[in-house]
Amino acid sequence: MFDRWRTQWPPYVPVAERRRRAAVLIARFRKSGKTLSPIQVEGRAIARTFWGDAWCRNLERYSDYANRLPRGRTYLRNGSVVDLQITKGEIAAMVAGSSLYKIKIAIAPVAKARWKAICRDCAGTIDSLIELLQGRLAKGVMDRVCREGDGLFPSPMEIKLSCSCPDWADMCKHVAAALYGVGARLDQKPQLLFVLRGVDENELLAGCGQDLSLTKAPTAAKVLDDGDVAALFGLEMAETTDSDIHVPGAPERSPQPKKPKVSKRLAREKTVAADKNASVRANRTKSVPKRATLKRVPVASSRQRAPNP
Repeated sequence: MFDRWRTQWPPYVPVAERRRRAAVLIARFRKSGKTLSPIQVEGRAIARTFWGDAWCRNLERYSDYANRLPRGRTYLRNGSVVDLQITKGEIAAMVAGSSLYKIKIAIAPVAKARWKAICRDCAGTIDSLIELLQGRLAKGVMDRVCREGDGLFPSPMEIKLSCSCPDWADMCKHVAAALYGVGARLDQKPQLLFVLRGVDENELLAGCGQDLSLTKAPTAAKVLDDGDVAALFGLEMAETTDSDIHVPGAPERSPQPKKPKVSKRLAREKTVAADKNASVRANRTKSVPKRATLKRVPVASSRQRAPNP
């Protein structure tokens, strides 16, 4: 009985041997001129960024996939996913097992009504595409995009699976490895999620531009005058006159001698200095008394003196 059970299942292949076989297959395809995009996972964590981790958590929340997902994680960590391509509405992969199996996974595009609802709910909250792709937005925004049922991730009803292996189950371990490989690939290129679902991530930024166009214009009290700007930054700002404006088709005017550019701040300082000097001169004139003129009294000489009695 035990011997018969052993003949029905292929012998166990160690992890090191699986990785060696995968490396041989990759080298063989590359030598023939075909470009492969293998998935290589370092450590136990399959995905480390927001979008990759969110994709894996979305797979694990469905009970339909619960039985086959653990074997898929093992295949992925062993380096068995030798090629993974993500295009609009399709995931194509090659997984090395006892043979090389080809996987096709069809993903239905996001319904227009659902995508419009996501864009509407996120309007005015996403102002940077880089922050969106890096998952660094507010938690409420990211939860709305990843929400189960009406978010961006597909449900089991929107996924069609096929594999060339003889396993009768819709989700075999090779398919599960490919699906987990998508999460690892989103760590490197998160924009592929929007490509896969057939939507444009830039449309999430459109609502932000509409909100900015509806903002009120600044009031007059909040607008700085040229003189205030010059006084604030210490700049010399030239005044624009009618003679500086040229209308196309109008006769050219004779050049006028340019006046020296003097900022209002400098003119104000000169006026204050002139007034200060004038007040100082006036104070000096009042405080200094006039010199008294002394009359010279003639003194009689010795010859003109009267004789002593």
